[in-house]
Amino acid sequence: MTSISLADRKNIRTQTVVALSSVLLLGVKVLAFVLTASVAILTDALESIVNVVASLISLYSLTVSARPRDHNHPYGHGKIELVSASIEGILILLAGVLIIYESVDRLIHPQDLNALDYGIILIAGAGLANYLLGVLCLRTGKRNGSLALVASGHHLQSDAYSTIGILIGLFLLVITGLAWIDSAVAILFGGIIVFTGIRILRSTVAGIMDEADMSLLKKVIVVLYTNKRENWVDLHNLRIIKYGKILHLDAHLTVPWYLNITEAQEEITAMENIIVKKFGESIELFIHSDGCQDFSCRICRKASCKVRQHPFQQDIPWDLKKCDPKRKTRPNRRTYQYSALSLNLPRVFNSRAGEGILMKFNMPKKVFSKRLLVGMRRKSISGARKN
Repeated sequence: MTSISLADRKNIRTQTVVALSSVLLLGVKVLAFVLTASVAILTDALESIVNVVASLISLYSLTVSARPRDHNHPYGHGKIELVSASIEGILILLAGVLIIYESVDRLIHPQDLNALDYGIILIAGAGLANYLLGVLCLRTGKRNGSLALVASGHHLQSDAYSTIGILIGLFLLVITGLAWIDSAVAILFGGIIVFTGIRILRSTVAGIMDEADMSLLKKVIVVLYTNKRENWVDLHNLRIIKYGKILHLDAHLTVPWYLNITEAQEEITAMENIIVKKFGESIELFIHSDGCQDFSCRICRKASCKVRQHPFQQDIPWDLKKCDPKRKTRPNRRTYQYSALSLNLPRVFNSRAGEGILMKFNMPKKVFSKRLLVGMRRKSISGARKN
């Protein structure tokens, strides 16, 4: 990668539009507050200050994350988006706390309000502009896998929803003339802003700590199991880490032990092609191949295997347990016993010991075999349920 990709250029261009628009909208809201002296409108103006700062930080992070990989950053610069989103979450949280403080102070020390009609018009226009900018950020961010743009989109839309609530409060204030409505509405939406900041911080901390994305892991497992090839005996130690818009996936794939290096690589390449086809080029794969072991025969569906040591018993669906690095798929132990017994009963009953058993129970061979197998089958099923 020697230059900035088209997707990164679109992300930077979108965030530039957001930053310039935020400065303009801040001016509109400050003008509305100067005209009205409404603490609810002050709420909107304070959040717009956060919008301006956050949009500039986000623009910087998008510019840095778009840089190509280098010797010091072999996985790229995508983590800067998490830092940007964290700062934005902190600023939103602080703005919400400040809004609640100012609103409580205004309840205790009320002030006269002026020119609410002009304030309502200005705030309504700014709210609509914020919502449209939020839609633009969310669409671009989700399409290009940019966490910073998605965070900006959620922030702008939460600002627009706050504006709607503030407008409702201002309309009620105009109709009823009750001054406390102004502060009550500001406190309510200050709480909503605090909650939004906490939610953004929670998601960014999870990204910084490389918390597993279970929904994404489940989708990957479903895709692989649906397209499972006969040489894919088992899959385990599946992990996904996200650096900006790039996903890094690594896993251990169990294949027949007798495949040579070229044949094992063909299976790995086939798996990579399936994942890239489904999730796009923004994913990197590191797949390690393991040779199958003795117990693998019982879950291996390859019918043409010439070195099979045990018969196929059961196909075990792949699930989120595949993410456990210490877990390799084994069928239930009692199922082994049941299958081994069913295969060896004819040989047992043809021996002297077998004839002695039949004489002791005074029971025909066919009836005794059926009862014994039914009993073992019940134990096998109960054991599987416990596991």
